[in-house]
Amino acid sequence: MGFGGGALIASPLSTQLLGLYDSKYHPTDPTSVASGGAVAALFVTLGIAYFIVMMYGVFTVRVPAEGWRPAGFDPATVAARPLVTTNDVSAANAIKTPQFYLLWIVLFCNVTAGIGILEQAAPMIQDFFRANINGVTTVAAAAAGGFVCLLSIANMGGRILWSSTSDLIGRKPMYMIYLGVGVLLYVTLTFAGHTSTALFVLITFLILSFYGGGFATVPAYIRDLFGTYQVGAIHGRLLTAWSAAGVAGPLIINGFLDAQGKPGTLTAAAYQPALFTMIGILLVGFVANLLIRPVAERFHQGKPKAAEGATA
Repeated sequence: MGFGGGALIASPLSTQLLGLYDSKYHPTDPTSVASGGAVAALFVTLGIAYFIVMMYGVFTVRVPAEGWRPAGFDPATVAARPLVTTNDVSAANAIKTPQFYLLWIVLFCNVTAGIGILEQAAPMIQDFFRANINGVTTVAAAAAGGFVCLLSIANMGGRILWSSTSDLIGRKPMYMIYLGVGVLLYVTLTFAGHTSTALFVLITFLILSFYGGGFATVPAYIRDLFGTYQVGAIHGRLLTAWSAAGVAGPLIINGFLDAQGKPGTLTAAAYQPALFTMIGILLVGFVANLLIRPVAERFHQGKPKAAEGATA
């Protein structure tokens, strides 16, 4: 589910499964509604699939042997990077630092901007290519479903690509890209997204890849700022930002769209107030990321560690 389980529920694969569980349901007909039993069976199927994948991870992921390091890895080069500490900060102390709350804002803003699009992806692409309120969209329902699946792939791919890129350029610069380039993408989507289906798909694909990348990069950002001592506990506290964004993103989008009508019957212009709001949210996150500095020494746990003992 971490790779976009919510999008998978609306994907073509899931709609086909619904068709198997309910013969009266037609996946290509946007007016067709599956029965409650079919929906329940779909969730059971997805749950079993997720369980198998997660258990594979449980039984295969192991802590490396003591002293093991990747070939050619030098911990000193990591410790020398800006914002990478060789000290540790406890979870109790971390929530007393301004860095924790700035990072909370950064994650909240990045996730809000991504999940807001993901939640309305199928009706959004249809609405962007509708001439007027009473007009017929040029994007078929099946294509809209495929678009949702594509965004799920962007979400998953971004977690691998962009988080790996952050290992090379640093976490703070990476979030400057997530948030700063995200602003430019949203501006382009607002004013030119309706001019080309290919442009619309490309922009939203990148936005969702940044959403996934931002979510995957934050544990490493936490480690850089607070060390390894209680990085998991700090991450758990920071995930409240993701929870809040999961509520705020859809509420913002739906709040604006409900005032215009019903998503799936609107035009691109109806989305502009919501998109402008997302631009503002990304700008807030961009500023918060700029303000992040190394954690003050008074919050450190014990004595500084030698650079050789640091981990990536």
